[in-house]
Amino acid sequence: MSNTSTISKSLIEAIKARRTYYAISKQSPISDDQIISLVQEAVKYSPSAFNSQSARAVVLLGENHDKLWNIVKETLRKIVPADQFASTEQRVDSFKAGYGSVLFFEDTTVIEGLQKQFASYADNFPKWSQQSSAIVQYVAWTLLEEQGLGASLQHYNPLIDEEVKQAWDIPASWQLIAQMPFGTPTAQPGEKEFQPIDERVKIFK
Repeated sequence: MSNTSTISKSLIEAIKARRTYYAISKQSPISDDQIISLVQEAVKYSPSAFNSQSARAVVLLGENHDKLWNIVKETLRKIVPADQFASTEQRVDSFKAGYGSVLFFEDTTVIEGLQKQFASYADNFPKWSQQSSAIVQYVAWTLLEEQGLGASLQHYNPLIDEEVKQAWDIPASWQLIAQMPFGTPTAQPGEKEFQPIDERVKIFK
């Protein structure tokens, strides 16, 4: 039996509800096993070019989550001017305040193998890899939100890449793409403004 909670919203409602949450707490409305199952299913069922399945993910909970954001903070401390670091520290601490984080990677070994196997498409595989990674990130984000967890997508790579790989024994071929801190929302995001949809979608029938 899957550990995933019953999905109660329709797909379109879940898509509409997914937002960026910066104010999150070290609480979760679902169990760790359910969180892990959601990420596993996002990775397993998201599509990829040539069914390459190059996406990889690492779920960090508890002290491991805190450790990630300590790495980010100390990395930034070395490069951000001291008189500007307070705001940077505050932002990083807001991510650390969450319940957990998902790290998203792409396995470059898979991509390089496809480049050799299908040489005529070699230049496209890195692009397709980024696209498939984005799908995994979006699916995971939406599934977490549907279960009552707020999340945001962060990109402190490549600054933290080597230390992250060392801290969690990540294979050298895994390229860090994004970090997603999540937790129970403590404040709602502001109203989202939309550009006119008829300027963004053209219809011919």
